[in-house]
Amino acid sequence: MSLESLKRRLADRLAPADSWRPEIRAARSDFDLNPTMTRSAATLRPAAVLIPVVARPEGASVLLTRRADTLASHTGQIAFPGGRLDPREDAVTAALREADEEVALDPGAVEVLGLSDAYETGTGFLVTPVVGWLREPPVVTPSPDEVAEVFETPWDFLMDAANHRRDFYDPEAGLRRWFWAMPWGERYIWGATAGILKSLHARLYGDEPAPEAAAEEDAA
Repeated sequence: MSLESLKRRLADRLAPADSWRPEIRAARSDFDLNPTMTRSAATLRPAAVLIPVVARPEGASVLLTRRADTLASHTGQIAFPGGRLDPREDAVTAALREADEEVALDPGAVEVLGLSDAYETGTGFLVTPVVGWLREPPVVTPSPDEVAEVFETPWDFLMDAANHRRDFYDPEAGLRRWFWAMPWGERYIWGATAGILKSLHARLYGDEPAPEAAAEEDAA
């Protein structure tokens, strides 16, 4: 019942998958918590991530990755499968392709339910989150050049606002940088990944009179 409720909520409240357009504008960003941070004058680079929701009998979970320590940027950070759009590629195609390349997630196993709000990162990317439904726990193989680890985090943890906290760091030069974080055990989910999850929570539950109860019911 609850998995059906969650799937129905996602399908009802997300934007249709075919509504993506190259000129889409960000509804959320790293700048929401840092309004004085300087934006780049360059055109945002289009990207997409896949938010794979796994329909486990004991409750829904979200598949995440830990980036390889050998990458040139964002090493070791928690992320969704995803990356830049290739020329003439749409967000759904890119998200599924990247998930296949990064963790060998079969695109045929993913039922795309829709798009969450586009997100602008401080590094100049315009990221479209594509939400996919996996009826069975996936068989994945991380690409060692890109992914150090694949794991799942419970939906009820990620959609509980009590687990959403504002953290910060002080760079050597410049102003304090604030970001959303959702620490789960030994894994520190933060930055754009946490911001995208926070945005998804607002889209799904923001107008509920008891949002946490609704999220908990979906996840049970």
